[in-house]
Amino acid sequence: MTIALERRRPGVMQRRETWHALGFVSPAMLGVALFTVVPVALSVAMSFFDWPTFGEKTFIGLDNYARLFNDSPDFWPALRNSIVFTVLSVPMTVAISLGLAWALGPRIRGRSALRVLFFIPVVTPMVATVLIWKMVLQPDGLVDGVTTSWFGIDMPNLLADPYWAMVMVVVMSVWQGLGYNMLIFSAAIEQLPESVMEAATMDGARGARRFFGIVLPMISPSVFFATIMTMITALQVFVQPQLLTGGGPGNATQPLVMFIYNQGFVFQDLGFAAAAAWILFVIIIAITVLQFRAQRKWVHYEH
Repeated sequence: MTIALERRRPGVMQRRETWHALGFVSPAMLGVALFTVVPVALSVAMSFFDWPTFGEKTFIGLDNYARLFNDSPDFWPALRNSIVFTVLSVPMTVAISLGLAWALGPRIRGRSALRVLFFIPVVTPMVATVLIWKMVLQPDGLVDGVTTSWFGIDMPNLLADPYWAMVMVVVMSVWQGLGYNMLIFSAAIEQLPESVMEAATMDGARGARRFFGIVLPMISPSVFFATIMTMITALQVFVQPQLLTGGGPGNATQPLVMFIYNQGFVFQDLGFAAAAAWILFVIIIAITVLQFRAQRKWVHYEH
């Protein structure tokens, strides 16, 4: 009988610990269910309905998706703007932050202060950042004043020109996101085995050869992670163009997320906005899957 009780006791204790664990995580699980699972499921259902903010909801099947591809004059330009922004900003952000992380090596004096300086834009409120950039880029602003008085060049209105407006959104976004990736790369570089670096130096690997031949392959998992996260963030860009240019001039800087916002909250067509959001979700998943497949050829993990 004693042996039977001893055999039962671990099972009872395990079930008791399971219930205790569920009790501790239940508030978080409830929050995830209410604010993530339910809204996601609702957005799927909404995409198949004519769903105004107020009024009767009507099931229309795939009509919202058909409207997106065939009858929406703003959908394709918005998608193009998101892709252009991503193609321009992601390589620049990753490359410049990687260069900064390598440049701010252990032998650089004051590198901690420099890291803080580059990281400040990441934690600065976006509204304050945009106000500063608007003052810098507006006519008679800092850029216009410097180019005119120093070089005699009359700059166009950088926020009203269709070409330059997108360039300025990209430049501001790259500047704002450098610090995060720089810290990731700095941490990866500092974890490199000192013995490997000393052996490379003895073999004559210096400068660019040392960086591209040894350092970059060894920190490639961190580069892959930063690229994935930066790409996902870029495809969902909203705040920067919304505050800096309002999506203008015209729709020259309106990305897909701003298009979704306008359809849902300005034009009150929630079903149409939900369909566009799921198109964006599929695009992000597809690009992420492709990147995970491609990383087998250039990302090197230690075994």
